[in-house]
Amino acid sequence: MIKVKGVKRDMIANNLEPFEPTHPGELLKDEIECRGISQRQLAADMGVSYTVLNDIVNGKRSVNTKFALLCEAALGLPAHILIGLQADYDMQTTKRDKSFLKKLESVKRIVAVF
Repeated sequence: MIKVKGVKRDMIANNLEPFEPTHPGELLKDEIECRGISQRQLAADMGVSYTVLNDIVNGKRSVNTKFALLCEAALGLPAHILIGLQADYDMQTTKRDKSFLKKLESVKRIVAVF
């Protein structure tokens, strides 16, 4: 996080979070459309069910490491990009979960004593 004396944290561009977090399925959807292939064909080529691919493309299911590696093999998209997008998406959505934020506030920091 960038800090500048006299400037609010949320007024610095590098500290801004998007209004809607980007699910990695959005990137996959764009790639599928750009390449002119169907989800059914890609699912078959990757050896996954159409339902799994469709759920990911529609942001209803998370991308895991195995799926990311299959996408890398089939589409040439680096797996670490998809995993990073998923991690960012999960962090942003979790930070908006009010019940979790309450729990987070109640956690006491453990301080190392030397």
